[in-house]
Amino acid sequence: MNGKGIPEISGLTTRVMVFLMHKVFAVTRSMTLGVRAACFDEEGRIFLVRHSYVPGWYMPGGGVERGETVPAALAKELREEGNLVILAEPELFHVYQNQGASARDHVVFYRVKVRQTAPRPPDREIVECGFFALDALPDKVTTATLARLRELSGEVQKADIW
Repeated sequence: MNGKGIPEISGLTTRVMVFLMHKVFAVTRSMTLGVRAACFDEEGRIFLVRHSYVPGWYMPGGGVERGETVPAALAKELREEGNLVILAEPELFHVYQNQGASARDHVVFYRVKVRQTAPRPPDREIVECGFFALDALPDKVTTATLARLRELSGEVQKADIW
């Protein structure tokens, strides 16, 4: 391929049109976006969290904030929910519609190799967390978490709905 290409958004007219289109999209096509990860340590154990405000065990994750990239949100959520650092390039596994949250919510789901820098003490959001062998998961793991683990193992095909 030759040349540098052209900027996708340049010039006053294009900038104004993109700005106006995004204002319309915010009302007509608005959606929310989250990130979640299957975090495995060097022993192959998965990291799960139990929140104070919903029942069950989940893989760590959270919302992508305005102005935040998905990779930045992933790193932030893993750090906040488990004192986890990412050891290798996260592997994008799938993007799901999360109808359980709303018809407009989507989750970007990764497989990640991690290391915990220090035990994470309980607080008002995360009451319990830890690494678990796949054959020794805690009681009350959520249906969605189990479905994602089955997909990751190749036991079932990827769904499009979280």
